[in-house]
Amino acid sequence: MDLRARINDSRMSGYQWLIVAICTFLNALDGYDVLAISFTSNQVTEEFGLSGTALGLVMSAALVGMAVGALTLGPVADRIGRRRMIIIALIVNGAGLFLSATATDEVQLGIWRIVTGLGIGGILVATTVISSEYASRRRRGLVIGIYAAGYGLGASIGGTVMVGMISAFGWRSVFVLGGALTVFSLILVLLLVPESPTYLYTRRPADAQRRLDAIARRLGCTEAVDLSAIDVEAEATVADEGVPALFNRRNRRVTFVVWASFFIIMFGFYFVNSWTPRLMNEAGLSDSLAMFVTVGLTLGGAIGSVVFGLFTARFSTRSVLMGFAIVAAVLMAIFVFTADWVILALLFGVVVGMSINGCIAGLYVLTPQSYSASLRSTGAGWAIGVGRLGAIIAPTATGALLDAGWSPQMIYVGVGAIILLAALALLGMRGIDVEANRRPAPRGQSMSAVD
Repeated sequence: MDLRARINDSRMSGYQWLIVAICTFLNALDGYDVLAISFTSNQVTEEFGLSGTALGLVMSAALVGMAVGALTLGPVADRIGRRRMIIIALIVNGAGLFLSATATDEVQLGIWRIVTGLGIGGILVATTVISSEYASRRRRGLVIGIYAAGYGLGASIGGTVMVGMISAFGWRSVFVLGGALTVFSLILVLLLVPESPTYLYTRRPADAQRRLDAIARRLGCTEAVDLSAIDVEAEATVADEGVPALFNRRNRRVTFVVWASFFIIMFGFYFVNSWTPRLMNEAGLSDSLAMFVTVGLTLGGAIGSVVFGLFTARFSTRSVLMGFAIVAAVLMAIFVFTADWVILALLFGVVVGMSINGCIAGLYVLTPQSYSASLRSTGAGWAIGVGRLGAIIAPTATGALLDAGWSPQMIYVGVGAIILLAALALLGMRGIDVEANRRPAPRGQSMSAVD
């Protein structure tokens, strides 16, 4: 039995859904972390005496770490295993969170935020791939939608908790709780999350057969696992290994489209999640109401990710993603003008979160399907890393624009226009049949599966 084919074609078991749930919880750490620096920004600014530009740099510090982590650790995960990468990344992430609580100035906080980001980058690279590989072909869009919803759940639930924690215990308590949640996550992974089957088949470590047999038993399979099962995809894509393979004739078009889309969407996504409490406050809402609007934003994000997954059961991933990007652009431009009406601001916060987080879910669905198994973590890692470059620029650029006299209204409209460019970039994916998990090969070459 080829375990990869069995997972692809069979009904998902309870254990597979458990793996998805744990990966979703790990993704929630990303949502919690972004809201942690966003919700503590006023207290950090007051304690350290920061300008808008300085605060933007502190907000971007973790994003720098995430970008470096995704770019460097994606190829490493393809070599050492995705489960091992998660374990290492969780240790780094937890250390960064605990140390952030000890910072005495903005330089120390920035350094520890970079360390935190390195860990998150490694977590995202590996969990994106594992979630995709343990999903059946039929449920993959929904699974990745649920996985992406983890960000919104972590941010919304964590944000609700943060509001009370900051007033009762101060801003440092937010990072201590984040570190404790990371330790809990590490225990879950050690006990319950298996290695990627594709990694075990392609890399074949000494204990590959034993580990595949153990995974099969936990999935409820009674047939023996055949480690020597021929993978047509692997034979057709032997050159798909390492970063240079992202730019070969088979992959470069997908690479540039995915990179451009990730950069633009992440720019808008991290802008609205990082700066909404501060900008909505400047637009007229009180501190507490601005925070609750942000919680609504992240709660809507959780809903939007699942909605995106449901849409992909009937329409192509690319088409749904383009639609979500257009809606997100329009709503982003309108959002800030609702600050005079609290109920309307809360409602728009939810729908903006739904649309922009749906775009993130779409990119997580599209990217692993667009590369061969031997290149999957590398492709996902570099796409996420390039996206984080957009995320890094967004908070810093926003702080600089505020210092230069831009109004919140001008900034939101400008970001809406930028998001619209993502829909245009996705037009470059035409002719690449991702939904069928195949890409037309150049003349004279074989077809390449990208499941």
